[in-house]
Amino acid sequence: MELIEKSGGIGGFVEYLENKKKLVTSKRSALMLSYIVGVVIFVESSITALISGAVGKPLCDKYEISREKLAYVCDSTSAPISSLIILNGWGALLLGLVLTQIETNALNISAVELLIDSVFYNFYAIFALFVTFISIWYGIDIGPMQYATYKKFDIKENSLHKSMWYMISPIFLMVLLVFLFLYITGDGSIFKGSGSSSIFYTMLSTLLFINIYYFFTKNMSFKNIQIHSLVGAKKLFPIALILLFAFALGEVSSELKTGLYLASLASQNLNPVFLGFIIFLLSSIISFSTGTSWGTFSIMIPIAVPMAIGVDANIALAIGAVISGGVFGDHCSPISDTTIISSLATECDVVSHVKTQLPYALISGVLASVFFIIFSLS
Repeated sequence: MELIEKSGGIGGFVEYLENKKKLVTSKRSALMLSYIVGVVIFVESSITALISGAVGKPLCDKYEISREKLAYVCDSTSAPISSLIILNGWGALLLGLVLTQIETNALNISAVELLIDSVFYNFYAIFALFVTFISIWYGIDIGPMQYATYKKFDIKENSLHKSMWYMISPIFLMVLLVFLFLYITGDGSIFKGSGSSSIFYTMLSTLLFINIYYFFTKNMSFKNIQIHSLVGAKKLFPIALILLFAFALGEVSSELKTGLYLASLASQNLNPVFLGFIIFLLSSIISFSTGTSWGTFSIMIPIAVPMAIGVDANIALAIGAVISGGVFGDHCSPISDTTIISSLATECDVVSHVKTQLPYALISGVLASVFFIIFSLS
């Protein structure tokens, strides 16, 4: 992203939208562009946040939009959209967990169909995207977001080679390569591929492409490419340390079996009407405490499916509640990787981002809770 910014790619893209197409003319359209980018690029939550943040920064600079509002838009589209459109690493992980439960509990159901059905019950992700859209369209700032002030972004780019293709080409390649490496690591099946390995290989391949592309188009010399690569790595280093400690804290919580303990308490004398809500609440607490939605899925799906079977409830609803709770807790947690990366992408303070985002997340969480109870009754 550092190289794409310095190449003039983002500036060229913004100039194309503002001057040639006249699509970005206000604060609302500036934020809406980041929102659309976040929805369209559903490959992986971290990539989504980084790209929408990079695209949004120069526009927010022009229309004096606070970094906190941009960080909220990036964060609220990254994990939610990745958990709804499951043709990515999220889908691969969830399908593997669901398939294991079908085999373990001897269920005569298609794992793919069950996972697709559960997506329709991912109420938190749906409401998070809806609330974000409404807040952008009507310019609604609530809670601490009302007091978030604009700070100028310091973005220096290559104005001599300003072209949107320096941004679009690497991003388009990156999206294609994720699916390719998911297919390769899954031995011919995208749904069985390794999400982390695919992202790693994608980043290396895209970086190699950028080196060749920028050099042969005389955008940058190899020396400048290496310098800006190191600058980008330097910016990431403090975030990497925060993530390291966050993962360590999450691992401690997992080793203490916090999630299993909470689930065992909740499963006693459970009324089927509140099954979806209880699973959503437990998943939210675990995800918030550990800072990982994926870890929450791994803990809660093996618990939620037998709970649903035991009380003869909707299994897809139970899985959807796990996914929703994992995303909700991850969205609110200050030690979540998507929270931290969204702050990095927009150059926003992590604590300030969490405080300003929390009221919106809670609104979506309350709406999701109500819907889990309603659909448990049907």
